[in-house]
Amino acid sequence: MSDILQALNYINPAALSYQEWLNVGMALKQEGCSVSVWDSWSKADRRYHNGECEKKWESFNGNADPITGATVFQMARENGYKPEAGHELAWDDTLSFDGEKPADEAPKDAATQIITYLETLFESTENVGYVTESWKKDDRFLPSKGHYDRTAGQLIEALSKCDGDIGAVFGDYNHEAGAWIRFNPLDGKGVKNENVTDFRYALVECDNMELSKQREIIEQLRLPVACLVFSGKKSIHAIVHVDADSKDEYRKRVEYIYRICQSAGLTVDIQNKNPSRLSRLPGVMRNGKMQELLATNIGFPSFLEWKEYTEAVNDDLPDEECLASVWDSLPELAPPLIEGVLRQGHKMLLAGPSKAGKSFAQIELCIAIAEGKTWFGWNCAQGKILYVNLELDRASCLHRFKDVYKALGVKADNLKNIDIWNLRGRSSPMDKLAPKLIRRARQKGYIAVVIDPIYKVITGDENSADQMAAFCNQFDKICTELGTAVIYCHHHSKGSQVGKRTMDRASGSGVFARDPDALLDMSELPLSDSII
Repeated sequence: MSDILQALNYINPAALSYQEWLNVGMALKQEGCSVSVWDSWSKADRRYHNGECEKKWESFNGNADPITGATVFQMARENGYKPEAGHELAWDDTLSFDGEKPADEAPKDAATQIITYLETLFESTENVGYVTESWKKDDRFLPSKGHYDRTAGQLIEALSKCDGDIGAVFGDYNHEAGAWIRFNPLDGKGVKNENVTDFRYALVECDNMELSKQREIIEQLRLPVACLVFSGKKSIHAIVHVDADSKDEYRKRVEYIYRICQSAGLTVDIQNKNPSRLSRLPGVMRNGKMQELLATNIGFPSFLEWKEYTEAVNDDLPDEECLASVWDSLPELAPPLIEGVLRQGHKMLLAGPSKAGKSFAQIELCIAIAEGKTWFGWNCAQGKILYVNLELDRASCLHRFKDVYKALGVKADNLKNIDIWNLRGRSSPMDKLAPKLIRRARQKGYIAVVIDPIYKVITGDENSADQMAAFCNQFDKICTELGTAVIYCHHHSKGSQVGKRTMDRASGSGVFARDPDALLDMSELPLSDSII
């Protein structure tokens, strides 16, 4: 548990999205931590609400695919955390797997293990590369080139007749060094990558965490493991299905496997990428411990089935929650941003005809939030705001802010609360702009983002409901990732708006009216001679 607490120190809760914060809580509970650990850590975030951690903690009831401490370790690594190297296991350590079978489960004899390994990985006519000779350099035993001129069938036949003397089959080996085997078939002419005849398997190996944790992550990921071998020292070797048709496809699939393993907290040795790589030969001794075949054919039977499963479970969607679990402890509503109109973290559309003053209205809103004033008579929360200017040149935009301050008669006491991102001539479609905005704004603590105007960044046909739904999803991403409100403006459709409902006046698909949490419409009022 001390490791996960150390890793937690490298994660800033203020930099996380709401879902990432929940994931940390679920991982801590899964690893046996108390709610006070999550609560104490969460206090570093300005969004912290007293008692919220306890309420959420009670709703974490686990599921078939729980979020574990691997999530916390991965977040920590992305922020500079480097886990300590694995420690030597003591005799009285209690682990679900410690690299050796319990006394009442003696390992299978050496020949049986190797036969099972060969039958699992190779066809009987395929050449197998193996190494029993080694040499020592800097206190490490290194393998020689080895042998590659015998088939799996020939080796299996010899092993079945050797009466336990595997040295008679493979040649004697150094019991301090152990022995090695190549897990992909060869052409019988050499042991380089070009001698590999089928890009069938890859090696997944990690040697900087406890053996039990290595196996736990491998099994939780449901990796398509053909053979699982204990190296006799600090690591488990997973021989994983790749099933590639070419060397290039092999490289891409191995990189995908390694990326998924890394994201789950398994720090894979990336030097094992080549298809002619050696792994540990099961059944032989290494410095007093057996290089043991632990399991065969676990996880998914093929790479493609595993990839389909992995992409389905890693969809970044929140888990379902039972209403009964929260009925008596409902979460607090987000605080108001514009009292009676819009809450923090929600979306608002300001619609109106061209040249109706929508930009001026949004600048007034920026000032009201920055200074904690009213906007059109509504009280506004005070905080930092980002104004994304897509239409005016930089000088005009800055002058306009100063002019509006003067016209409102508001003293500019909190100009530091207003950031302006001038993108005229540099804007990009919203699906490209949103990730950039999120990355830039993540540490700024904005309570609102104003995008003016959206026609500059619309992707697709504004009259297409599905395309506009995809477009508006980008605003949801900004809200979710930053915990901020998003306010944007759009123009009316052409022609008279008389007789139209307010929500039907914005140009394009009705999605524009249905998507935001709040909709404000600006209409031109006829002025009588007496008013003029």
